[in-house]
Amino acid sequence: MLTQTNSAGGSNHPGPLSPDAILTALDPEQREVALALNGPVVVLAGAGTGKTRAITHRIAYGVRIGAYKPTSVLAVTFTARAAGEMRTRLRGLGVQGVQARTFHSAALRQLGYFWPRVVGGAPPRLQEYKAQIVAEAARRVGLSVDRVAVRDLSSEVEWAKVSLVTADDYEKAAYATGREAPSGYDAQTVARLITAYEDVKTEREVIDFEDVLLMLADMLNSHKIVADEVRSQYRHFVVDEYQDVSPLQQFLLDQWLGGRKELCVVGDPSQTIYSFTGATPRHLLEFRRTYPEAQEIRLVRDYRSTPQVVNLANDVLKRAGRAGGAHQALELIAQREPGPAVAFTAYDDDEAEAKGIATRAARLIGSGVKPSEIAVLYRTNAQSEAFESAFADAGVGYLVRGGQRFFQRKEVRDALVLLRGAARSADPALSMPDQVRDVLSAAGWADRAPAGRGAARERWDAMQALVALADDLAAAATPEEPATVSGLVAELDERASAQHAPTVEGVTLASLHAAKGLEWDAVFLAGMSEGLMPISLAETDDAVHEERRLLYVGITRAREHLDISFGRSRNPGGRATRKRTRFLDGLWPEEHRAPRARTAPKGQARALLTGEHDAALFDALREWRRQVAQETDKPAYTVLTDATLAAIAEIRPSGTTELARVNGIGPAKIDRYGATILAIVASSPAS
Repeated sequence: MLTQTNSAGGSNHPGPLSPDAILTALDPEQREVALALNGPVVVLAGAGTGKTRAITHRIAYGVRIGAYKPTSVLAVTFTARAAGEMRTRLRGLGVQGVQARTFHSAALRQLGYFWPRVVGGAPPRLQEYKAQIVAEAARRVGLSVDRVAVRDLSSEVEWAKVSLVTADDYEKAAYATGREAPSGYDAQTVARLITAYEDVKTEREVIDFEDVLLMLADMLNSHKIVADEVRSQYRHFVVDEYQDVSPLQQFLLDQWLGGRKELCVVGDPSQTIYSFTGATPRHLLEFRRTYPEAQEIRLVRDYRSTPQVVNLANDVLKRAGRAGGAHQALELIAQREPGPAVAFTAYDDDEAEAKGIATRAARLIGSGVKPSEIAVLYRTNAQSEAFESAFADAGVGYLVRGGQRFFQRKEVRDALVLLRGAARSADPALSMPDQVRDVLSAAGWADRAPAGRGAARERWDAMQALVALADDLAAAATPEEPATVSGLVAELDERASAQHAPTVEGVTLASLHAAKGLEWDAVFLAGMSEGLMPISLAETDDAVHEERRLLYVGITRAREHLDISFGRSRNPGGRATRKRTRFLDGLWPEEHRAPRARTAPKGQARALLTGEHDAALFDALREWRRQVAQETDKPAYTVLTDATLAAIAEIRPSGTTELARVNGIGPAKIDRYGATILAIVASSPAS
């Protein structure tokens, strides 16, 4: 059996590898990819099958035998992290000069280069976030919007633009795709808002990220001299995660190609999870229709996960049926030795689930698993709060993926300033890691982490990541290319430009969408119940099928340990009405309830309801909930559900004891909202 690792460099040998050595590192199917130097080529690559290894070795092999000039290759992917990973691997294979970028990064660079020549002057300022402009556009069309509505409308504007849908065509396109307008607005109103949005941008002389792709594509399409220059520069294209390409990205790719066929695309239709953003697997699935002569190669050997994890992932997709894409799914073949069985746990409530997962994570860390090799994945960002609290109580370090970017942290910026100064006066007689430790000690780093959690620990974690990166670079150094502080600074500058952060020690808390492209030794899939998986908003068959693919992505993030769980009720003492996700029908073993973490006090029976509630009080409670959701930037249902509000409006509790009888109200909610709720009830006259 051929063993492969996920090492970034792809080689432990210094300097360029020979063509034979590049091929020797690959399995037969990966080698087939590397040898397919002329397009069109489509690689269908399942999770954990070494697609990045295959395409980077393909590029390196092409360069080494003289088939490619490094500067003639443009490899594009969807995240800065993936692009950084590709560059690191190519560098490890001794290949320099290949452009590996995200679509937006590559387009922004080219647009900035050609704008002064084609348009004149500097290009418009890039507006990174749409919210401010969307809010102004909403005001102009007479809409009253809160922060949640602005966020939803911003996403809809983005969907229209990446789908190449203009304001004039929005109503028709929304109807044709069955897409409902966000936040309760109608399609005509959204179309008006899109028009106003473009007007505001024009007046402010700014562009958004979608404009970067649109303007470059238009420039290539309408200015032959620009198109000729770009196409003479880039002759070979590689597109990773091709199942996530949008119509706009495909349009730009077509302009880059200019009718040529030197294209290699890599993707997996079973990992299509971004349809709501405009991504579509159509271009991947129809690639051989577009290019009948295309060579198709399938990667199915899974080197990431144990057979236990791989078998579950395969089984989840098999149950999708033909309508759900089961016939298109790649059946993975596990290459690793067997590992522990997948754990399935039904907890009494969400709080018990969070505590149970924190306890199990601590146990894994105690057994030798690094905290950074453990992840808790959930369906919605609102679920993170319970896990943050549970891990803090357990004294286990964590980081929430999607929070503040690493290189934007003040302590990291300050550390970079100190390292730049040290690079200018570095003593070559001292080891680079020792010099880095001396420098960072002045910024608050110490050999031991501070006790407990909090800001001090977070600062230490960030600087420790810099220390660990220094150690990694020193370990990979050679006598010809020794490790230096200036080399570390250059590496950090490159990573900062690509937002490719070094690893911070701590358990990762992330949504399933944010986990795409990542992997850990141990993964906890939390909240795997109906209503969350699939999420209740998935009302169409296509939406439900995408939720199944999202679960598949979550499962395949795990290398060895996989723990799947859900809470039978939302709050301690609540009714156990939740059911595990339908996607695990026939796969979830005989259920054993976890021990109850907390029971309701004696005499605290749940209220019996008739369904006849006080409508005015119910409306007042909903308005209060809306304000809380807006202030905390969380979905309203995470505050209290409609059913809970209706129950409060029916029994009209006069004190905490009566309020505690309402299903959906636990001690934590009473502590947080009890006094306010009781005040609303008291101020509302009985109908």
